[in-house]
Amino acid sequence: MKIPIRIEAADEAAPAVEYRWDPDTEILSAQVQHRGTPKGASASMELEGSDGSWLIFDLTAGRINGVEVAVWPDVQKRSKLAPPTAIEDARVSVPPRSSKPGVAAMEVDVAVMAEADEAEQVFHFKVSGANRSRTIRLARDLLLDVDGTSHLVGLWMLNVPPFPVPS
Repeated sequence: MKIPIRIEAADEAAPAVEYRWDPDTEILSAQVQHRGTPKGASASMELEGSDGSWLIFDLTAGRINGVEVAVWPDVQKRSKLAPPTAIEDARVSVPPRSSKPGVAAMEVDVAVMAEADEAEQVFHFKVSGANRSRTIRLARDLLLDVDGTSHLVGLWMLNVPPFPVPS
């Protein structure tokens, strides 16, 4: 199943993102610091990989407010990993599914592949076999890859703080 992404002209600067690690569960959360609170129904969109990995998108009125990496896929380390240089600033939302209006949670089975740079400050999740045609800035340090038909095919998490080391 493909996940459509609505892309509109940006009407303000990209919001900041706050990363948080839960050291007990190894969950990485990214909260988007939107200016003003979107009004509308809350929902979640869960992408489940065949390897048990989970990416969870928190939505309000279709706007992505946060992302959690709840169960990690195997992460491929790359000596160099950088996001694309051509990045569009836009306002991004997930339109409601016309086949299931009012549904507050959606689970999608997809192939999930994760890669990171050696320092694990840049993570890239590929969520389908489709090729990226555009990279859209969701927040200052969160990027979405979309294909030619504006469906989600990837997620970039940039400037991720290190996992907390127990003291």
